[in-house]
Amino acid sequence: MQPRLILVTGLPGTGKTTLAGALCRQLAATYLRIDAVETAIQVARGDHRQVGAEGYVVAHFLSGSNLDLGQDVVVDAVCPVPESRNGWADTAAAHGAQMIMFRTWLPDADEHRRRVEQREPDMPGQDVPDWAWVRNLDWSPWDDERDGPCTVVDTTDSADALATALATIGVGRPGAPAPER
Repeated sequence: MQPRLILVTGLPGTGKTTLAGALCRQLAATYLRIDAVETAIQVARGDHRQVGAEGYVVAHFLSGSNLDLGQDVVVDAVCPVPESRNGWADTAAAHGAQMIMFRTWLPDADEHRRRVEQREPDMPGQDVPDWAWVRNLDWSPWDDERDGPCTVVDTTDSADALATALATIGVGRPGAPAPER
């Protein structure tokens, strides 16, 4: 069976990590979280400067290694600008994988802010963004022609978001067989 490279993107606080983790559990997929890669780089070098493209390069290499093993890979990454979105389809193609992209969206701005403000670090040495950082993030609107086809997932309710993502992938629909891996 062809492995899948599943990219879950979106602004911090929109439920990206929750959705990506749930997909990994459901699909028994490899989980690659850009926050973990970037935090590890910052801890290793002993500072909290922005990591930039380095984190994405590491994730591309790790994705390819796992795809080569036949593993589905779920990448949890903000991907705010086209440069950070480019290359995922190339990574999938180079490793014989199907590319699937999701963008998380939280329509309630107050709930989005609440999630960002209540977020606690979940890794040693991790810095989490505050609301001002999220609001000032250089986010380029998604363009399917430039960035590739992407399914927008409303993450107001995490169970509904997972069901939407699984249905898009072709898993979890009534009568659909369970994935064989």
